[in-house]
Amino acid sequence: MTRGMTKDFEVTDTDLTGAVDALHTAGVVGRKGAFTTEFVDELRVDVEAAFEEARAREDGAVGRGPNRWYVEVHPEALRGFQGLVDHPWVRAVSSAVLGPDYSIVEVGFDIPFAGAVDQPWHRDFPSPVETRVDKRLTSLAFNVTLVDTEEDMGPFEIAPGTQWETGEDFAHEMFPDRSTWSRYEALATRNYPRRGDISARSALTIHRGTTNHSEKSRPVLVLGVDSPEANNADHHSLAVTTDYWAELPERVREHLHCPVVERLTPITQKHTIEGLVMGAAE
Repeated sequence: MTRGMTKDFEVTDTDLTGAVDALHTAGVVGRKGAFTTEFVDELRVDVEAAFEEARAREDGAVGRGPNRWYVEVHPEALRGFQGLVDHPWVRAVSSAVLGPDYSIVEVGFDIPFAGAVDQPWHRDFPSPVETRVDKRLTSLAFNVTLVDTEEDMGPFEIAPGTQWETGEDFAHEMFPDRSTWSRYEALATRNYPRRGDISARSALTIHRGTTNHSEKSRPVLVLGVDSPEANNADHHSLAVTTDYWAELPERVREHLHCPVVERLTPITQKHTIEGLVMGAAE
């Protein structure tokens, strides 16, 4: 059994069909109880340690709005990395949507702290031609909440079905004009995942983090996965050491197309989304 997976977890053909349908309609799908709470709590310990390390050096963390940070990490920073990427739901959904040769291109985390405000509505990058023209999804973002999400903690909002909008009239092809925000607000659904839950979404589905009215942080682990024709790896810096690579099972290595090095170099964040900082400040 994959480390961290709940004992009674299984992925049926019906589950997988439903997940694929949801990603092509709503643009997001969730699965409750995929991981044990003990596994998630261990992830949170590692995330908090990685955040402190990243904040202590220049460009170790990138702002995504007031009191909101994103940090990309190497797989070895997380004791649960293999358990995450080798989870049967992650593998099955990735293969079904992106094809059997999908690649793991990103692992990181987003943390809104007390005082984080509503983000501008946005997508994570411009829509590729495969999505705009061929109606194919070429990337997925898996999210694992590291806390039990409550209403006052700034829940994630998503506007279902918007992954198919071309975005040609968006600022930088990522940010809908403020005059159109009311439409996304009318569509918006809020998510309240708990420790152990996982979700997958198209990064093109219009979404935002909301105001954190609490005194708590809301850390979320993010796993980015691409189809072969996507090029999002250019924005990320995954690497693993030779010893770590040797310990990974082949079924993980075949999806982890990253440098194998003798010594890891701390990641300088490259995937900056300036509009999240500027838009949230307006």
